[in-house]
Amino acid sequence: MFNKFLDEKGKFNGSISKDTCGMLSLYEASYLGASGEDTLSQAMQFTETHLQQIFSLTSSKNGGHFHVHRPTLDLPRHLKMARLEARTTIDGYRRERNRNMDLLELAMLDFNMVQSLHLKELAEVHRWWKELGLAKKLSFARDRPLECFLWTVGIFPAQCHSNCRIDLTKTIAILLVIDDIFDKYGSLDHLVLFTNAIQRWDLSAMEVLPEYMKICYMALYNTTNEIGYRVLKEHGWSIVPHLKRTWVDMFEAFLVEAKWCSRKYMPNLEEYLENGVTTAGTYMALVHTFFLMGQGVTEETIAMMNPYPRLFSLSGRILRLWDDLGTAKEEQMRGEVVSSIQCYMRKKNMSTDGDARKQVKLLIQDLWKELNTKLIAPNSLPPSVVEASFNVARTAQIVYQNGDDDRVSGVDDHVETLFFVPVVL
Repeated sequence: MFNKFLDEKGKFNGSISKDTCGMLSLYEASYLGASGEDTLSQAMQFTETHLQQIFSLTSSKNGGHFHVHRPTLDLPRHLKMARLEARTTIDGYRRERNRNMDLLELAMLDFNMVQSLHLKELAEVHRWWKELGLAKKLSFARDRPLECFLWTVGIFPAQCHSNCRIDLTKTIAILLVIDDIFDKYGSLDHLVLFTNAIQRWDLSAMEVLPEYMKICYMALYNTTNEIGYRVLKEHGWSIVPHLKRTWVDMFEAFLVEAKWCSRKYMPNLEEYLENGVTTAGTYMALVHTFFLMGQGVTEETIAMMNPYPRLFSLSGRILRLWDDLGTAKEEQMRGEVVSSIQCYMRKKNMSTDGDARKQVKLLIQDLWKELNTKLIAPNSLPPSVVEASFNVARTAQIVYQNGDDDRVSGVDDHVETLFFVPVVL
C-alpha cells in the first residue's frame, strides 16, 4: 500500500513531505513494521528526517496540531505507556483551537477517576510494604514501592485489573530486594545457599541462611503463596508450582551473574541476554500476569508457559537492553562490569560506550520489529497476555530511556503526573 508514495528508484517521493499530517501518520505507521518490511523501515527514516525539519521551522507557531503531535518524534504512540499517553493527549488537546469541550471534559473526568483508583491501590501497597518490613530490616535494599506500582500501571492500564496491579507490585518490590542481595550485599557462598533454599521451596530450607536472607525468603514465600491462594479461591487453579518455577529460574540466573562477577568473566552478548531476560524479571512478571489476569487460562495455554514463549523473551530482551542503557553507568561505578554495552564494546573493540549504546538501540529496534510480528502471526496465547508483553517493553523504555540524565523527565516525574497531580477541569 505504500508503493504509491515511492519514486522510480524505490525511494519515498520528497513531495509528500509537504503534507505534515500525512507524514505524522506515516511516521506512526512505520513503528508497526515487522521483520522484513523494509519499506516501513525506510518510512521511519524518511519521516523522522523531514518532520524534524518541519518542526524546527514551525517551533515558534502557536496553536494547531503541532502542540499535540510534536512529542511523537520522541516516542511514537505504539511504544508509549497507555496512561502517560492519555495524560499527554489531554494536555495537548486542551490547547487545540477546535477542541470539543464535551469530549475534553469527559476525558479529564475519566483520567481523574482512574487516578483516584490508583491512589486507593497505592494505599494498599504501602500498607502491605510497611507491614512486610523488608525496607526497615534490610537497609541496603531499595525501597521503591511507587516505582514498582508505575511498572504495573504500565502493564495493566485497564481499570478492571486493580488486583493484578496490587499483586504484581508486591512481587516486583520483593524482586528489587533480591536483586540488591545478589548485586550489593550477599557473599557468593551465601548466595549459593540462598539459591539452594529457593530451589527446595520449603520453610525448613531457610534455617541455614543468614538472618537477612531468612527475612527475604519468608517475604517471598508467603507473598507467593498468598497470591496462589487468592487465584485458587477465585478461579480454582493451583498456580504456586508455576510461580515458584519462575523464582527458581530467576535465582539461578542471578547466581550465574554473581559467579561471572566473582570470576571477572565477560560473556558474549547472546549468553548475556539469554540470562539477562530472566534476571530482569520478565518471565516472573509475565507468568504471574498470565494467571492474575485469568483470561484464556486452559491446560493448553498453561503448557505454553514451559518453556517460556518467544513473545516473553522478545519483550524481556527489550527490557534488559533498556535497563542497561539506563543503569549501566551507575552499576559500573559499583564495580559491575557485565552489561550489553560492555559486551558490545568488547566484541567491537570500542574504547568508549557511545557507539555501543547506538548499537544497543539499533538492536532494540530490530527486537520491536520481531515483536510486532506477534501481532499478526497466529498466536494461541490470550490477547490480554500478548498486550501485557508489549506493555512490559513499552514501560521499560519509559522507566529507563533517560537514565541518569537530570535534564529530562524521569520516573519521579511520571509518578507525580500519573498518581498525584489531577487534571484541572
